[in-house]
Amino acid sequence: MKFSSILSTLGLAGAAAAASLQQVTSFGSNPSGVKMFIYVPDKLAANPPVVVAIHYCTGTAQAYFNNSPYKDFADQKGFIVIYPESPYSGTCWDVSSKATLTHDGGANSNSIANMVKYTLDKYKGDETKVFVTGSSSGAMMTNVLAATYPDVFAAAIVYNGVPAGCFYTGTVNGWNSTCSSGQSTATPQRWAQLVYDAYPGYTGARPRMQIYHGSADTTLAAANYQETIKQWSGVFGYNPDKPATSSQNTPVANYRTDVFGDHLTGVWAVGVGHTVPIRGDDDMKFFGL
Repeated sequence: MKFSSILSTLGLAGAAAAASLQQVTSFGSNPSGVKMFIYVPDKLAANPPVVVAIHYCTGTAQAYFNNSPYKDFADQKGFIVIYPESPYSGTCWDVSSKATLTHDGGANSNSIANMVKYTLDKYKGDETKVFVTGSSSGAMMTNVLAATYPDVFAAAIVYNGVPAGCFYTGTVNGWNSTCSSGQSTATPQRWAQLVYDAYPGYTGARPRMQIYHGSADTTLAAANYQETIKQWSGVFGYNPDKPATSSQNTPVANYRTDVFGDHLTGVWAVGVGHTVPIRGDDDMKFFGL
């Protein structure tokens, strides 16, 4: 009985020590008040990769942790997941202010980049394997981070977003109805210029991009898919109207996968609304994890 009790106690202690979502209250400069939550698996890889997973409007770090597959993949593969949480009522992200659309501008994008730097330093992470993904407002922030911090992220996956800079209003956490309704259109060169303007003078490598969007999206209109493809095609020098390959019913029925080049893939989900469900296995493949 005593031996059994000891085992039970040890089991309870082990369960209590198991990895869980934890808040980090001090991670560097955070003028916009974004909350940082982190998941560090029990079996952490040496020099672990880092994935940033960004929630949607009305979401929280805990909700995205619970309802996305990244925790399970972190357990399997030993990488760390950062779950930022918006500080605003309604928990949308600031993708509309000049500050957030500027490298080291002191807004939400800056805070998230500082979370990454903190994590890489604390856990001796692999700076060449930092990735970002998000859904809806989180997808919009993913595009913003790819534009403002191309030196931080190796790849980005966008689930139903808009081009970086499309949501600009000049105010913090503003709503741009022209953009959300798909009426903001521009040439690839003009969209690309917004990316260049986000980090003036930057000439280094930029993250590989994968863009998902549903054809039936009425929240962030489906037209934003092509505008986002145009933006990154402009950055990478691809033709947004002529993918190198186009595969119907890929990765599943009614999805079409267009590969424009090594740095840009689009996935058009026919009949899917807001948002395209996260495809965890495919995300891992795209990230190379």
